[in-house]
Amino acid sequence: QVQLVESGGGLVQAGGSQRLSCAASGSILSVNAMGWYRQVPGKQRELVAEITSGATHYADSVKGRFTISRDNVKNTVYLQMDSLKSEDTAVYYCNVFVLERSGSRYYAEHWGQGTQVTVSS
Repeated sequence: QVQLVESGGGLVQAGGSQRLSCAASGSILSVNAMGWYRQVPGKQRELVAEITSGATHYADSVKGRFTISRDNVKNTVYLQMDSLKSEDTAVYYCNVFVLERSGSRYYAEHWGQGTQVTVSS
């Protein structure tokens, strides 16, 4: 089994910064794409940023303000959020594709439990 543990959410003032972390652990053979999504009540979950072995991709709304990175030794993905705006307020979920030691040939998608980020104006 695979567990994802998120940390780093909370309350921050507009213009401030916050860093989210998501650590994957358990029966992991390999990790492929890692990413962050966010969701506000009444809206669909949206992609914020994702990172593969060689590339990163950002939603237009966060380009130039957010930076995604990963530590392949620790199987951890980070989201550095700078110049935060009130519209960044949401529950943030990490998303990781894992090849498990169970013998599966496919990367399985896993979600973190979500962490609330609230930006006060």
